Amino acid sequence: VQLQASGGGLVQAGDSLRLSCAASGRTFSMYVMGWFRQAPGKEREFVAVINWSGSSTSYDDSVKGRFTISRDNAKNTVYLQMNNLKPDDTADYYCAAGLSYSTIPGGMSYWGKGTLVTVSS
Repeated sequence: VQLQASGGGLVQAGDSLRLSCAASGRTFSMYVMGWFRQAPGKEREFVAVINWSGSSTSYDDSVKGRFTISRDNAKNTVYLQMNNLKPDDTADYYCAAGLSYSTIPGGMSYWGKGTLVTVSS
C-alpha cells in the first residue's frame, strides 16, 4: 500500500482544515487507517484511527470533539477533518495503514509522507 497525504497548510487558531490520504492498491478496504502527528522535537503521536468499514473510530483525548476521521473505500481515501485548530496542533501529519486496530505507531505497517499543518495564534 502506498499512501499520499495532502491538505496541510498555514491557518489561524480556530480555523478548520481537512486532510486527505489517498491509497494505492485494490485492498484499501481491508486496512485499518490512522492519522498520527509529529511536532518538532517530539515523538510521533496518535491522533485518530478508523476500522476497515468506518464503523469504529478512536481519538486521542487532545483532539476528541474537534477532529473527525472518515474513509471512502470507493475512493481509496481516508480523511481527517480538523476543526477549531489550536497552536498545539502544529505538526507534520502522517497517514498510516495496518491490519490491526492500533493507536501506536508500531502497530501500523505502511506510512505516507507527512503533510505540514501550522496553526498560528
